[in-house]
Amino acid sequence: MIARSNAGGISSVIVKFSTRFGVLTMHGEAAIALVRAMGHTGTVPGAILAADLPDALARLEHAIEVAGDSNPTPAPPQDDDEDEREREPVITLRTRAVPLTDMLRTAIARDSDLMWERG
Repeated sequence: MIARSNAGGISSVIVKFSTRFGVLTMHGEAAIALVRAMGHTGTVPGAILAADLPDALARLEHAIEVAGDSNPTPAPPQDDDEDEREREPVITLRTRAVPLTDMLRTAIARDSDLMWERG
C-alpha cells in the first residue's frame, strides 16, 4: 500500500526528479508517496543509483497495481463557495506515477541515476 505523509509540510512544496536525460516536477505529497513506493525512505533530497532502478521500478509498479485507483492524491482545500464551482476531478496516484515510471524506464535504458530534491 502507498502511504501518504504530511510530515514536515512536504505537501506544500514541489519535488524535482532528475536524471541525466530529463527533469520532472511534482507536488510534494504525491512525490513522496511515489518515492516510498519505490522502497526509499521518502527523504528529500534523495537518490537511487542506476543499478538499483530496475528494482525500484518493479516496487513502484507493484505498489500502484495493489493500490489501483483507490489511492487519490489529496484535493486542495475547498472554499465555502464550493457548491458554486465545479469540483476538480480526483487524480489518483496511479495517474501521477505515469511520468515518473516513464522517467525510470528511460534512466534504466540509459544507465542513469535518479535524484530528487525540493524544487
